[in-house]
Amino acid sequence: MLISGSSGSARADRDGDVLAVVSQSGPTVSFFDAADDTLLGTLDVPAEPHELLWDPVRSVLWCSLAYTGGYYHANAGRRTDILAIDPYARRVLEVVDLFPEHAPHGLALDVRRGLLFVSVEGDGHGAEGSGRTGGVVVVDAATREVTGRIDTGAPGPHWFAADAAGRIGVAANKEAPYVSIVDLHTGAMTGKVEVPGSEGLAVSPDGARAYVAGPYASFGAADAGKDAAQAPNGVRVIDLAAETVIDVLPTAGTVLPVHLTAGGKLLAGHTRMSREPGSDIGRHEPGTLTVFDTGTGAEIGSVEVGVCPLTITSSPDGRLGYVASVVSSTVEIVDLESLQVLNTLSIPRQGEPGAHGLAYIPRTD
Repeated sequence: MLISGSSGSARADRDGDVLAVVSQSGPTVSFFDAADDTLLGTLDVPAEPHELLWDPVRSVLWCSLAYTGGYYHANAGRRTDILAIDPYARRVLEVVDLFPEHAPHGLALDVRRGLLFVSVEGDGHGAEGSGRTGGVVVVDAATREVTGRIDTGAPGPHWFAADAAGRIGVAANKEAPYVSIVDLHTGAMTGKVEVPGSEGLAVSPDGARAYVAGPYASFGAADAGKDAAQAPNGVRVIDLAAETVIDVLPTAGTVLPVHLTAGGKLLAGHTRMSREPGSDIGRHEPGTLTVFDTGTGAEIGSVEVGVCPLTITSSPDGRLGYVASVVSSTVEIVDLESLQVLNTLSIPRQGEPGAHGLAYIPRTD
């Protein structure tokens, strides 16, 4: 589906750039030409891929494999591995086993030290494990060996983000009433900031602010019509030095993905749900991408995207936004100046969950 404007100025100078997209139930990673959106190829991967991260130093595309099927708290089993992928040859270089860790998901990279940080869930309780809480596994990006673990003090850390210097990291802890702040140099958790459950998050390049989506999305009837007494939907702005929430950027629906562009815009993807009168079952509607000015906190505008946006990324110049919507299994390409959808990519799938992780891979000269 091509919308007018896709060949305009926002597409200039993208020859050789590649967009990589995960399909959870594919299970695949699809590679698209970022200049004209043509499909370059598809790589079959083990179940069930979730997030992607591009390592420009080693030219490796990292992919987390969270579950054998399904979603957080509704899955068929938790995996213990991540993938190192060559995006140019479109082949898996190595399956990196993190055992005894479970359900790797969020990915962040310290480019200078060559360290990959991977959020993992806790061991569970009873027969499943010892009850150890979740954390962040540290992987040497060159040798692909685990070198450490940072406890985050919550059972379900999911998304994870770090500043550009690889100094400070933040873990979103789903239903736990706080996010965890970690010092990536000392390998220790330094604090907790109270939030009403958390989803996606982003950290400013200078490490001064974190932007955290909340509250936790359960997708029950309450999400189709939230009680006024519940915490409002929106993005919590955290002062990381003071370890406190200093603002809430409101949204009309439950927010999952949050992303910061190179131009300083904050992108938030929120779901929209409805339900019939008297029904306890919520129904997903097309979602919305909302754009905020991080300087003022003001909403710049919004645009309708696919059903249940789950991951957002942007082009290196900050002019294009990419929104992966897992229920419709689409990626909307948005001109962030005009807030128009330029194109919609359909991502193949074999089951219910579709498009999820995204990575923009600039050409190498």
